[in-house]
Amino acid sequence: MPLHVPPAPAPALRTVLTALSSPTAVREARTPSLLGAPGPLTPDLPLPVHVLDRVTAEGGTATRLAGWRFLIRSAERAVAAAETMLTPDGWAFSRFFEGPYIASTERALRQAETVPQPCQPRLLSVPGLYMLTLWLHGDVTADAATGRPAATDLLVPLAPAPPGIAAHRAYRVADLLPVLTLRVTPARLLRSTA
Repeated sequence: MPLHVPPAPAPALRTVLTALSSPTAVREARTPSLLGAPGPLTPDLPLPVHVLDRVTAEGGTATRLAGWRFLIRSAERAVAAAETMLTPDGWAFSRFFEGPYIASTERALRQAETVPQPCQPRLLSVPGLYMLTLWLHGDVTADAATGRPAATDLLVPLAPAPPGIAAHRAYRVADLLPVLTLRVTPARLLRSTA
């Protein structure tokens, strides 16, 4: 089933386009794949990046939107990514980067296209585990900038995943969240609601 990729905020996209058209921004990024990429570079597949700030003792979550990530394509393949962040003045370009999460994100998105139910792709970062997942949110009409993972949503850990958690395997939030809760330092992620 096709994914329902949410549109990125227009100002976020503009900041990426401006950075891509700036030789200084591309050169200072120290991202060799951008410097050596043939043809025009285009931002593609915008995904909101949410951060899992905490898990309550009852299993609830608190997430916040940290920015939008765009895969940067050269010809037919993604060669890097660009991130934007929300500042008090609006959306701002944050950085270009490359590494294993680029190919892993593409692979997870291809896998997600085979999921039978419609879903909205997002990224969910778990800083306490240095983990990034593709979050397949079941409500395709939801505002991509808000919300928290529902128990029936799917999380696909991107490679490299933490030891003991299989990358590119779809987990229901209800199944993976307890594992994450046990593995993250309690003071950083698990907080009592008392």
